[in-house]
Amino acid sequence: MRSRWSLAIAGLVLILAGGLLAYLTQTSGGIQIRDIRFTGAKGNTMSALLYIPPNATAQTPAPGILAVHGYINSREIQDGFAIEFARRGYVVLDLDQTGHGYSDGPAFANGFGGPDGLAHLRSLDIVDKNNIGLEGHSMGGWTVLAAAAAMPNDYKSMVLEGSSTGKPFAAEGTTSWPRNVALVFAQYEEFSTLMWGVDLARDVTQSPKLWALFGTQGAVEPGKVYGDIAQGTARVLYTPAITHPAEHISHEAIGYSLDWFAKTLQGGTPRPADDQIWFRKEIGTLVALIGFVALLLGVFDGLLEASTFSHLRLPEIADGSTPAPAASSGGRWTTALILSAFIPALTYYPAFALGGTFVTPSAYLPQGITNQILVWAVLNGLITLALMPFAPKRASRSGIIGPSILIALATVIVGYAALWLADLLFKIDFRFWIVALKLMNAKQFLIFLIYLVPFTAFFVIALHVLHRNFSTMGAGRGALYLTNILALTLGFIVLLVLQYGTLWISGKLFNPLPDPGFVPLSTIVAIQFVPLLAIAAIIATFTWRRTGTSLPGALICGVFVTWYIVAGTATQAVF
Repeated sequence: MRSRWSLAIAGLVLILAGGLLAYLTQTSGGIQIRDIRFTGAKGNTMSALLYIPPNATAQTPAPGILAVHGYINSREIQDGFAIEFARRGYVVLDLDQTGHGYSDGPAFANGFGGPDGLAHLRSLDIVDKNNIGLEGHSMGGWTVLAAAAAMPNDYKSMVLEGSSTGKPFAAEGTTSWPRNVALVFAQYEEFSTLMWGVDLARDVTQSPKLWALFGTQGAVEPGKVYGDIAQGTARVLYTPAITHPAEHISHEAIGYSLDWFAKTLQGGTPRPADDQIWFRKEIGTLVALIGFVALLLGVFDGLLEASTFSHLRLPEIADGSTPAPAASSGGRWTTALILSAFIPALTYYPAFALGGTFVTPSAYLPQGITNQILVWAVLNGLITLALMPFAPKRASRSGIIGPSILIALATVIVGYAALWLADLLFKIDFRFWIVALKLMNAKQFLIFLIYLVPFTAFFVIALHVLHRNFSTMGAGRGALYLTNILALTLGFIVLLVLQYGTLWISGKLFNPLPDPGFVPLSTIVAIQFVPLLAIAAIIATFTWRRTGTSLPGALICGVFVTWYIVAGTATQAVF
């Protein structure tokens, strides 16, 4: 008979194996990584990862690069760039913008943290102050532009990834400012109107705003270097056939930045632009993320053996002495699946619009994106409550609330400890691409407590109805997992397929609203809903099969998802 703890052990093995692969990748060739905090000009605490190649010493300073992530991300999403920069002998300050990650809020303050980051990079005695580059993705581009505006003679070149000069958040670009600019702007960019004032990203070469930067009166030719590197007036445009968020995880986009800094910075360790190993780290942290989910399930399974949680177990189901509860069937099953899958997707944009308009960041609800998700959760919780009488009835159980709360907290605490250990040993979080689970700092933990109750209430309601509609002990295990996963994710999968299919065919997302940034940003956020809700479905199904009740799984999901959202987004109000 297998041990109840075998799944937890497997999860730990995956975390250690994935963490080791990620660590060996990001420290390849003797690179050191330091998790640092430093004080900004206004006394604010800034956070960054500092990558130090072995060639960088006080006696032999190396070129430096300030690398900055985009909106509602954090420093780790720039790892692909940072790893490859460091492998080429550049000291890299991989910055958390203000109000993001572990940098003090609010978001958008102090030039997004760009001037503070550049000042700190220049203060390091291992950095050659005459050879400093700036690289930023999306709002990270505006961050490095703010640094360039504040310190116009203190850097040599920059790469803007999916970003722009000019409004809404940067100074207008000219033929002489910023210095030596490479622009990587994808052919399927979601933010083409916001960034460069063109309806289609592939028409960015026709943007008058871009012409002003490049000093042309006609279409900019991708790949052609305009201006003069020695004079600081060089410009080049690259247009890879990818999307805005894909610029984080593109060998092509990273390769363009490597090529540009090789041309514009002196020193370092030359390597071909296509010599890239960073994706191994993505694989490693993905394996660790999968291990984290397995660990949660295994810990829950093991804890059920304790006498404290014996009331949650249902041994009578195992011997067939008690009939399995019924679920929806036939037409009712199909209707339940359609409603469960598609109502959350249909309400997504309206709920986000309502949240953005009426639940703006404040001291009590300080995170704008979290507020929008909260409005979506409340709206769908109310809709689910209204539909609950139509779901098959289940017998209620007494005495499970206390044990359910305890086992949920204990399970997530073990998972949190595993992430803390991975951060300590390997300097990683659990992630793949834009899906990332991070540790919380003290302020984020307090914010987590604010949002915990409403998000948990949503999962208690939603997963209760989910199991009443679809979960029976007589169902095949694979079929039950697949059904519950699709019930929570299918609508968002269809939404994303429709949006990105439209983008691929027409060159832009379907955007019925006048705000050029709302639908693109909300759609990118929706990408995370698919894996996050799939994980919630797996946790919910596993725990229900062990207990016959939705409550423990709902509580685990409430704590886990609140933690995920709060730690991974921006804080716009001072808390």
